[in-house]
Amino acid sequence: MESEDKKKTQEMKTDLNLLLECLKYQMDNPLSQKEALITIHSVCQQNNNAGVYFREIGGLMFVKNLAKSSAHSMVKEAALYTLGAVAEQNVYCQQTLCTSELFEDLIGYLSDNNSNTNLKRMSIYVILGLVSNNRTGQMLVKKTGCITVLSQLFKTVLPEYELNFSDKDVFQNYQLWSSVCSTLCVCVNNPQNDENQVFCSSLFPHANDWLVNCIKPEIVRPICSFIGLTLANNTYVQKYFVSVGGLDVLSQVLVQLESDSHKTLSSAKLAVVVAKTVDACIANNPTFGVILSKYSIVSKLLTLLLYDSLDSGEKFSIILTLGHCTEDCEENQYDLFKSNGLPLMIQILTDSQNEELSKAATFVLYNCNKIAEKLSQNLGDYSLDENEAQQLEAINFKEKNLEGYWKKAKEILHRIEQLEREENEESMQEKYKNNVSSVNIDTQETLKHLCANSFCGGPKTEDKGKEQPKNLQNFKFRELMSKTCTSDQMKILLKNANPVNACCRESEKNKVLYKTNSNCNLNLHEQTTLEKKKFVSSSSDYVFKQPAPAVKNKKQLPETDPFTLCSDIINKEVITFIATDNSKLLKYRCSGCIAVGKSLNSRNFSKLLHSCSYQCDRHKVIMETEDRYKSELRKSLICNKKVLLTPRRRKRLNTESAASGEISECI
Repeated sequence: MESEDKKKTQEMKTDLNLLLECLKYQMDNPLSQKEALITIHSVCQQNNNAGVYFREIGGLMFVKNLAKSSAHSMVKEAALYTLGAVAEQNVYCQQTLCTSELFEDLIGYLSDNNSNTNLKRMSIYVILGLVSNNRTGQMLVKKTGCITVLSQLFKTVLPEYELNFSDKDVFQNYQLWSSVCSTLCVCVNNPQNDENQVFCSSLFPHANDWLVNCIKPEIVRPICSFIGLTLANNTYVQKYFVSVGGLDVLSQVLVQLESDSHKTLSSAKLAVVVAKTVDACIANNPTFGVILSKYSIVSKLLTLLLYDSLDSGEKFSIILTLGHCTEDCEENQYDLFKSNGLPLMIQILTDSQNEELSKAATFVLYNCNKIAEKLSQNLGDYSLDENEAQQLEAINFKEKNLEGYWKKAKEILHRIEQLEREENEESMQEKYKNNVSSVNIDTQETLKHLCANSFCGGPKTEDKGKEQPKNLQNFKFRELMSKTCTSDQMKILLKNANPVNACCRESEKNKVLYKTNSNCNLNLHEQTTLEKKKFVSSSSDYVFKQPAPAVKNKKQLPETDPFTLCSDIINKEVITFIATDNSKLLKYRCSGCIAVGKSLNSRNFSKLLHSCSYQCDRHKVIMETEDRYKSELRKSLICNKKVLLTPRRRKRLNTESAASGEISECI
């Protein structure tokens, strides 16, 4: 293997020696010299060490002098082409050729009107080889004024915006212009040269004119490369580019290309190139993103990102541009949310296997963290463009109209419910008037039945069918009570009628009785005779002091306690009586509503409601529910034999339950 390498190296050296001799002895034959120069170029391209050996044998300086002294254009072109290739291939050759003398010679070729286009192209090619990755070459190109000549060529080589590449002259001029763009790019970057960047920024207006008038890939790509490298990491140049309208022009071009990307794939790929240039412009100045929000660039970039035909590198450039757009611009962040960019970033972050794509997506999500919190609180605090502001105003106007319609609908519904309640109240009043006469007639009989059922057990179970139904009796009795008792007496009666609030006491016969208010008996006295008064008082005591129901055994549960049924009906009837007779007072607030500011709890609030002469609908429902719950709770506590009691209290409870069972059987 080593012998083969040595053999190839020896052959390369032999060839270069022969070619150099050919150049020296064929001075009168330009065609042979041209062929020899092209062969030297080919040998140097195939072997990296060939350029070093060619420099050692003096061939590099001979070709340099030949390019300067030859009278034949083809020889000059071939010599410059060889010098450029060798300088580009080998850094030692580049350092040898990088002199002010050579730059001045090259400026002469470019400035001479007699030089053909191809000779100028070869001269620019040499400049490119000398400046690329060479800070010394960048300094010399500025010092010698070569960069000034290049900038003039950038402006003048293509005089017209309409390019017909089928024309040979136009095509050659375009190739020269493209070479100038490439050389200017290496003059300002790689490595970065701030002075050359500032100098080349003077070409931005001309570049903007080209982008406005010609959106062809052959024009857009070189100009975007030139603008992007001239802007890179230089805030001063970036601000100048924005000041001359460059960012607006790039945004317009990007919008146009994104629109054309639906038809051709080449437009999508060209839009990515423009996006890279936009990113270079705002990378160090995120505040410039406000300009992009006017053109909805974020939504356009998200659309491009959805194309499967783009490779991972192109998608990375798009996401990175999105990151810089949303870094310090709430308008673009909002546009990202509105265009469903957040789910897309999350999908890329979770599904992509490319680490660079994941990092770029994380960058975008991090930028949108704060705006996400703000949007969750209020979506209307961001200054948008005029079109979006008008759309939001229209939406808000529609929402206000709908809100007005909803209010009207609720008012109508409330009015309908109010009319239904009034109609129900009128029907209840009519029903009450129709039953008053029958209630007065059957009052005494009802009281007798209730008293008999409470005291002596009345008729047995088999005789119950012969009695008047209990529901009718209870109804008649509560009608009488509603008629005779005043509102103050009614609330006391209602409180005492509640099984939970009623107090229990033992008698010698183990009968639990409930107290009632004597004022009710006084009112009954006004409605009945003296003899009936005593009967009604004694019977009403037993009606309201019915012992608590008890379970005789585990298998058989007691029948429905008439007192419980009667008290529930009385509660409802008293409330109905208060609601109907005091309908004028419903518009005022009840005690429960007035006492909101006071210190209330479950105990004193219940007492407050029961002591109120009338209640609003809400507190009326609360009071009824509480009374019904307490009644059921008391029953369950008494009837449940699993309650843990002391032996003494269990014995007493068993005695009371036995007595209650006897009363229940009598009933």
